[in-house]
Amino acid sequence: MKAVLWLAAIAVAFAAADTYVVVLALPDMMAGVGLSIEELQRAAPLISGFLLGYVAVLPLIGRLADLLGHLPVLVGGLVVFAFGSFLTALSWDLTTMVVGRFFQGLGGGALVPATLALVAVLYPAERRGVPLGLVSAVQELGSVLGPLIGAAVLAVADWRAIFLLNLVVGAVLAVAIRRLGRAKPPAPGRGRRPDLVAPPLLLIAGTAFVLLAIEPASLVQDLTWGALYVPTAGSSRWLTPLGLVTIVATLAALLKWGLKSGVRSVLRRISAEVDLLGALLLSIGLAGVILAFATADPEVAVFSEQGTWYLVAAGLALLGFVFHLRRAQDPIVPHGAFARMPAWGSVLVSFFVGAALVAALIDVPLFARTTIYGDSQLKAALVLLEFLVALPVGAVAGGFLTRRLPAGVIAGGGMLLAAVAFVFMARWDADALRSAWATVVLVCGGLGFGLALAPVNAAILATTEQSMHGLTTSFTVVARMVGMLVGISALTTIGLRSYYAAQADLPSLSEVCTGNGMCSEYQDLLIGAAIAQEHTVFAGAAISAGIAALLSVVLLRGAPTRALAPSETVTAL
Repeated sequence: MKAVLWLAAIAVAFAAADTYVVVLALPDMMAGVGLSIEELQRAAPLISGFLLGYVAVLPLIGRLADLLGHLPVLVGGLVVFAFGSFLTALSWDLTTMVVGRFFQGLGGGALVPATLALVAVLYPAERRGVPLGLVSAVQELGSVLGPLIGAAVLAVADWRAIFLLNLVVGAVLAVAIRRLGRAKPPAPGRGRRPDLVAPPLLLIAGTAFVLLAIEPASLVQDLTWGALYVPTAGSSRWLTPLGLVTIVATLAALLKWGLKSGVRSVLRRISAEVDLLGALLLSIGLAGVILAFATADPEVAVFSEQGTWYLVAAGLALLGFVFHLRRAQDPIVPHGAFARMPAWGSVLVSFFVGAALVAALIDVPLFARTTIYGDSQLKAALVLLEFLVALPVGAVAGGFLTRRLPAGVIAGGGMLLAAVAFVFMARWDADALRSAWATVVLVCGGLGFGLALAPVNAAILATTEQSMHGLTTSFTVVARMVGMLVGISALTTIGLRSYYAAQADLPSLSEVCTGNGMCSEYQDLLIGAAIAQEHTVFAGAAISAGIAALLSVVLLRGAPTRALAPSETVTAL
């Protein structure tokens, strides 16, 4: 069973790597669907769609993991991730690509809470620190491997190969976890009869979809076969005969598979035991928050004018969710689930950890490009590796330390170390990255964030019942992702205002340069204004990390070193 855990951890790492791969491949993906680099705003749904899938329904998935078991959710998450990768790889328009990215986020997001809850099933509270640290480490290792995998694939193939690789890895891991997770093999002669309907239907759907995506010239230009590529209405490829065959064959295969595998009984159980109305209200609320900040233009405001309406919708949905929790008999968030301070404290700490972490992930490479690496995106990204390599090391160390020190002390110390690192970053000059001291600062920052990961997860697992670990850990993931969205939007907006203020104080070009062009002296002044922007962002990140440190010490101090028995949980609530 523990082999399944490490396969699940690998799956989490690979899904995390996919997030960073896309950042590198985004320009090529845009070109693949007919968008120029100047139309970057139109490509924003490729990011927000992934985040919607990753975050908005995560509490529901966590609840399903508690109800149906963690292994089915792990396998299902990998299948959905593989399907999203397949759809993205062969997409020909922006809509199809966004849908594929949504399914990738949905599948990838399901892996994290299910894996963390699986740790709680396999290990007692006093022994969870190390495996939690290792799971957190491999997850963060994905952020290190992502750019490297992307660069390696793009060096020998185009961006579609990245997602085809995701498809293969996701499918292989799903099969391996399903086989290892079986309690015992079926008795000889008593296995199920092979399905002779669904596989051929899926083969037909896949063939039609591939032909639709690649459009072989020999077929498109043929007088007879070319009709397969002519839409029956409108201009969408989905309305061509090949597109309709893909849709109908896929739905028929899924229906046949569902009838045979007992999906109907599972759906009936879900509708009877899961608070679907509460899940819907919570998902709408989270989706509104995500879209409000993901669609923002930091040069204008923290969130756009359209984002205001997203926030209004989110507020109404969350208000309805709170009202629903008071009236529902068995709500999606059980009564008392977060009654203990370390439980809800872990969620709050995760938010500020995410708000601070995103500043390092985004602005350290920006600082490198602004100061010493110019237009070399690769060299600027390699600077961040010093931070990212230290992060999983800190995660493992934090897991070991949970055996001897309180969770609040470890997490608080780690975030304090990260805050100090940001204070030094906020004092970097144009030549700072040429010094070995900058490497020390980046390594200390990565270690600090890593130290906080395992204790935060250990605290929420130890202060909630095992029957709701999938749900409660999903909230820490949601909080961290929302914190990253809010943090990057708010800190970038504040930083840009600092940049514009510094730029406004610059002398005119004619006062500095004697010729008609831009001289090096004026270029240095512009770089100084850009550095002022990054200093503001790093200072804001230091404040966020400091708040996370303080909250860790205060809110996680009551986290026990052993799991709560059901009777103790009732008493505590």
